[in-house]
Order: sequence, then C-alpha cells, then structure tokens
Amino acid sequence: MAYRAIKSHAKINIALNIIGKIKNLHRIESIVAFVSLHDVIFIKRVQSQKHIIIFNGKFSKGIPKDNSILKLFSILDKKKLLKNQKFKVKIDKNIPSKAGLGGGSMNAASILKYLIKQKIIKPSRKQIVSICKSIGSDVILGLNYTYCILKSNSEIKQLKNCEKFYTLIIKPNFGCSTKLIYSEVKEFSKSKLNKPSKRMIKFNYLKNLDNSLETIAFSRFPKLQNIKHYLEKSSNKGFVRMTGSGSALVAYFKSKKICNNVKKMFQKKYKNYWCIIAKTI
Repeated sequence: MAYRAIKSHAKINIALNIIGKIKNLHRIESIVAFVSLHDVIFIKRVQSQKHIIIFNGKFSKGIPKDNSILKLFSILDKKKLLKNQKFKVKIDKNIPSKAGLGGGSMNAASILKYLIKQKIIKPSRKQIVSICKSIGSDVILGLNYTYCILKSNSEIKQLKNCEKFYTLIIKPNFGCSTKLIYSEVKEFSKSKLNKPSKRMIKFNYLKNLDNSLETIAFSRFPKLQNIKHYLEKSSNKGFVRMTGSGSALVAYFKSKKICNNVKKMFQKKYKNYWCIIAKTI
C-alpha cells in the first residue's frame, strides 16, 4: 500500500487570555489561526503487530516516545475503532517543538481527521471530542483549518473568509515548558472574547489585544522580551506577540514586502535563531 501525504499546519494564538482556574485547569480564551508552515505526514496501512511511528527532519530530535500520535493510536485501539488495523506513519517535522505552535497536537488532529475522512474509523461526535481531550486541550482546534475563537466556556466559534496576514515566526534556541509557564499564573484577565465576530480578526483590533502569558515567559527568559522589542522597533506597520506559552514570537504584517524586510534585518542581528515567513490560511 502506498503512503498518503497529509499536511499538518502550525497553530498560532494571536491573542490569549487566562481568565480563571477550575481545580488544576486554567480557563482560557484565545483567537487562533493556522499558517502555511506545516509538517508533512506520510501514512499507510501495514501488516504489523503494532503501529510504527518515525520522525524525520530538523525538528525531529527530542520528541518523547509517549507522543501525541502514539496517544491517538492507543486511544483508537482501546476503543476498537481501528478494528485491529495497524499503520506506519512518517512525519517530516518542520514545526519546532516547545514553541507554542501546537506541532504535536496538530499532528494528532491531522491523522484523526484523515482517518475519519477516509472512513477508516467512524466515531460519533461525542467520541471525537473525548479522543481530542484525552490527547490535548488544543487538538480539537486542528480538525478545521479556519480562524477560530475559543471562548472561556470552551466553545469554539469558527470564522471563515477573514483577513489574511503575513507572519514572521521566530523560534529562539530554547523552548518553554507549557506546564512551567502555566504553573506561575497568579493573576487573571477579564473576558474579552465571549461575543466572537469577524470584526475581531481585523488587523487593528488584533493589534490591541495581548497574550497573558508573555509577562511570565519574559521574566523567565529576558531574551524573548529583547527580541520582541527589536521586532517592534524594526517596523511600526505590524505588531508582535508570543504564541501560546512560547517560546516562539510572531510578528504580524499586512504586507509581504515589509515582512521580508523585517526578516532580513532580524537575521543580520540574530544569526543563530530560526525564523520563517508564513501566511495565515
């Protein structure tokens, strides 16, 4: 059987607010987008006693054995949705880990979406939600590559045909632990996104929002704040924000030309930091 290729796009949080906590879980609201940066997943059915998962590429090192894809297949096997079918999966990792770009979660979401679309599995809507939650809180977002607003009650509002932006995504030579960053949250924000609409995806509206986790990440990693300040000085035509719990920073622009110019300036000053231009999809 030949491999089928699947694109697994990076997720970015254009805005993120921590508005409370229930037991050990933080209540968040966020404006989420997907960008052209993507991993490539090759998948095929195999005659084997177990699933085979192989990671390749620049960002394939350090991925834990208990990764999101293995978790997905373990859940599907346990629920007997795969009916004893086994798969070989090879992933070309173009999305850096510990960056706040949801690479692992989106890999799981992309494979789940593929298995459902090909009618290899036929889970109910309730089962899909349960499977996603068991892997990670953001997995369900990757089932649809559209702008979406995650409300504080966990409802997701999808928004289509919205304005597109050029982004410069920068990953410094260190990562941020999601668990560590969230463990230091002491203050909560007021809800701002509980009445989602397309006007929230306008450039000037987004420019005035923020990411509640930046203060914590910047205090732990002052280099992140330095990078943000440098990017903000490079052009007043855009805005800069950390995505998720970091460590990636994203600069947003309406113009591809300005985005390219900022990238050139950044690479002259920060020669050892990975960066890429990607467009929202």
